Amino acid sequence: MFFRSFVVRYKNMARINLAGVGVALVTPFRQDKSIDFEALGRLLEYQIKNSIDYIVVLGTTAETPTLDAEEKRQVREYVAQRVAGRVPLVLGVGGNNTMAVARELATTDLKDFSAVLSVVPYYNKPSQEGIYRHYAEIAAASPLPVILYNVPGRTGVNMTAETTLRLARDFENIIGIKEASGNISQMDEIIKSKPTDFMVISGDDGITFPLITLGAVGVISVIGNAFPKEFSKMVRLARQGDYEKALQIHHRFTELFKLLFVDGNPAGVKCVLHAMGMIENELRLPLVPTRLTTYEQIRKVLSQLG
Repeated sequence: MFFRSFVVRYKNMARINLAGVGVALVTPFRQDKSIDFEALGRLLEYQIKNSIDYIVVLGTTAETPTLDAEEKRQVREYVAQRVAGRVPLVLGVGGNNTMAVARELATTDLKDFSAVLSVVPYYNKPSQEGIYRHYAEIAAASPLPVILYNVPGRTGVNMTAETTLRLARDFENIIGIKEASGNISQMDEIIKSKPTDFMVISGDDGITFPLITLGAVGVISVIGNAFPKEFSKMVRLARQGDYEKALQIHHRFTELFKLLFVDGNPAGVKCVLHAMGMIENELRLPLVPTRLTTYEQIRKVLSQLG
């Protein structure tokens, strides 16, 4: 019953193109752990000025589990007001309580956003049928197009290619997936068998180049917080088929890709942004800054990158 009603609603939605680079926005904090909106504004201007294609607000890179409901509202509204329609915005809305996620989608003011990104339920470790039904409820509740997010390293369960393709075929407003399983064969199967307009988006900076050569449309990027211009150029070159030039840029960042995640995300990228003078090197517990040895390695790589 819900499927029929939601299809009618989706017919009135504009189809959104999320090809290119979307930045998984960090949440800057001051030393007292309050949100640093001044730094957040600088980051937004920096990314827009340097040619990113869209911004993902309140994803996992934003340390969303440590933000309360009022802080999330403030970030949502601040980003929407500051960006002012210059690039599309995607909002992270996910969790492991299906009814609560559906309720949030139905009650949140989403007028400034183009799509929602919703992660596979974590900790519960649902079956593939449970994952399918979770997203079916989200598709029914969401007034915006939905992007699936598969990241088993964080959630504890992998959404298989079969489940992804089933969702892509059954629900018109499930328009793509951010794939961060690290399983190239699985991603290739999705790309090979998906509906024509279903978008496969890399969720891992380090494999974005090879995924684009297979047919992915781009990336939701962590490193884009710090290197939006360079990473956007790499993605655009790869999408245009200029693989030689794109590969040169990819190889420039190979070492940094590894360092960003050696002490966890977003500790790595916050370390980079701090070394660049963009934000304070502050996270909220249980996350902590990178180790000093990692920080020094990052500073060395940044110096080499110029």
